[in-house]
Amino acid sequence: MTTWTDVINFVRTRYEVLEESDGWLRFRLSGPRERTQQVAVHHLPEHDGGAWIEISSPVGRADEIDLRHLLELAGQSAVGGAGVVDGVALLKHTVPLEDLSIEHEFERPLRSVVARADALEEALTKSDEF
Repeated sequence: MTTWTDVINFVRTRYEVLEESDGWLRFRLSGPRERTQQVAVHHLPEHDGGAWIEISSPVGRADEIDLRHLLELAGQSAVGGAGVVDGVALLKHTVPLEDLSIEHEFERPLRSVVARADALEEALTKSDEF
């Protein structure tokens, strides 16, 4: 059984952690052409009998991008959906924590969400703010 502590330890040993609390981590991944991308992993409360993990990565400030275009582009991706939290447009994906294979069911979607969010940020804002 995979625990939230397992996820925390996995992230700490592989990535530059920027912020951390009991229920979430924010860290940075390197991307192509010297770009970087922030990502947050949240431990979600029990739902449908089990805990979940949400992976989210910012795309841009919601009031500075074309949100309809973001939704159209996000809809083309195999992982993630678009949302806005605290004025920031995000690409988000959730996975169940119980029996989670960190290598396949966490790391792979994590990298996919981050790569897609970075590409969307570049396309929609022409910047690398996040």
